[in-house]
Amino acid sequence: MRKLRCWVGGLLLSLAALASSAAEVVIGQVAPLSGVLASTGEQMVLGGKVYFDAVNAQGGVHGAKIRLQVEDDGYKVDDTVRLTRAMLDRPEVVALFGFAGTANIAQLLADKVLEQGGAALVAPYTGGEVLRTPFNPWIFHVRAGYADEAEHMVQQLATLGITRIAVMYQDDGFGKAGLAGVEAALERRQLKLVAAAGYERNTDNVDSAVQTIRAMDAQAVIMIAVNKPAAAFTKRYREQGGGARLFNISVVDPAEIVKLAGLKNAHGLAISQVVPYPYRPQLPVVREYQQLLKKYAPEAEINYTSFETFLGAKVLVEALRRAGPQPTRARVLRALESLQGFDLGGVTLNYGPNNRVGSRFVEVTVIGGNGRLMK
Repeated sequence: MRKLRCWVGGLLLSLAALASSAAEVVIGQVAPLSGVLASTGEQMVLGGKVYFDAVNAQGGVHGAKIRLQVEDDGYKVDDTVRLTRAMLDRPEVVALFGFAGTANIAQLLADKVLEQGGAALVAPYTGGEVLRTPFNPWIFHVRAGYADEAEHMVQQLATLGITRIAVMYQDDGFGKAGLAGVEAALERRQLKLVAAAGYERNTDNVDSAVQTIRAMDAQAVIMIAVNKPAAAFTKRYREQGGGARLFNISVVDPAEIVKLAGLKNAHGLAISQVVPYPYRPQLPVVREYQQLLKKYAPEAEINYTSFETFLGAKVLVEALRRAGPQPTRARVLRALESLQGFDLGGVTLNYGPNNRVGSRFVEVTVIGGNGRLMK
């Protein structure tokens, strides 16, 4: 009898474990939680987690709780590929979410990691054109591309009569994508760059770029850079007397720029943005973001990066709902394709069988005298 009771008890525990595992949906995220992009990576994870926590508190999706499995790639391409392969080897992972790095994700495409795994990647934190053209079915973008950002910045400068434009860029797929976007925007206006100066990925060695651009007497400098090198260039360029207007593409944290470069140097830096201004609760989705951030991460500050991945999390959760109970990778992908004219709360995204770019929204903000972003 004792053996029978033990056997029954063991069976019940096994069934309970199966029920528990069946009652969750696993999402995989590889993010740069160390290295030069660490502060951005933390915000990327936070924005998704806040929304997933809120959904789980309401019972999850079709009764299943969302579990976000996060791994740190340190912004290193080889680690991104290795960690993603390992995630996709686990059948319970139904989708990928919020990766970073044009070169990192481009390598996933080149190595056919996403294709072989059959999983969608939702809301990557990059606007690289190589991830959009030629069309691939695996990546669902929430943000506009770097070409869209470059066009917007160049248009603003051209309107002001500024024609002597230089680019400081990260010498990899990310930086070259942004550089190509600026060159194309200038060519449409019969203009050319006065200088293009690169720096090595995963460093802030920008002294050579500072010297090259200062020597060409540019009126404006567009930086295709991440936090630390962008801050280093801003600081050294200003301290050496550089007076050009400074712009940076969207993938930087203004608070980190101010901290590293100093407010005196960072004041006036313009940053293009690919999601609406998150600091004023004028849109329903901004109000929702602010409320849930305060509830689930009360120590955290409002941030463009966490707001962007919050939007991406809303997209993914809606796809999980449409995929039905016990979603598979294929069902999630088809559900994402069905999100045409999907209103997140004042922000509308459009996907389809032949469209993976949900939004083309771009606007420019500026770091003000108090260190905060102004529209």
